[in-house]
Amino acid sequence: MAAHVLSCCLLPGAAPSSGAKAAAAASSSSPPTLLKPTKSRGIGRSGTKPSYLGVQTNPPSLALCPATNNCVSTSEEISDSNHYAPPWNYNPKDGRRGKPISKEEAMEELTEVVSTIMMAQKLRNKLITKTKPDNFTPRIVEKTDNYVRVEYESPIFGFVDDVEFWFPPGNKPIVQYRSASRSGFVDFNANKKRVKELRLALEKKGWASESNF
Repeated sequence: MAAHVLSCCLLPGAAPSSGAKAAAAASSSSPPTLLKPTKSRGIGRSGTKPSYLGVQTNPPSLALCPATNNCVSTSEEISDSNHYAPPWNYNPKDGRRGKPISKEEAMEELTEVVSTIMMAQKLRNKLITKTKPDNFTPRIVEKTDNYVRVEYESPIFGFVDDVEFWFPPGNKPIVQYRSASRSGFVDFNANKKRVKELRLALEKKGWASESNF
């Protein structure tokens, strides 16, 4: 059973390990599009959306992870094997894509992959037994021209993980991301597995990881 089941008796996830980054200030070139929330399918343990989500300032980045082992972020140090994940490149130098794409086209590919996985997960949830709480369903809840936030909710207990994607300004074809549970202390690598699933789907479209993960 997923570690989220244990978190019903635990405090929500702590703020990121850096005090400076914990004081989050969302930053994007256009106001975020907040999608209408849907009724939780679980029993109401989603927790409150962490205040530090979004693009940080000084320096611009996504938030660091808390000390708990239920989060991965491209903002962490490479030496932190528990929390670090490498950024993605949507125009890899090896030329696997062929013709390079724009940031806008990369955003479309990313949201398409998330939506495809979303529909597939909804179908799987209809087929699995209702006693398994570890099949999280994604839902895009916030989107700008350079930032996307997705909430992953468990089908029974209503636990929520927040997954963020950020396209930094500049000419580098890089996407930063962060995937974290709102509650509990461990996730049995659920966030890492989720990121890997997304990366593998994006690789089929020509993306690549900046390093092995």
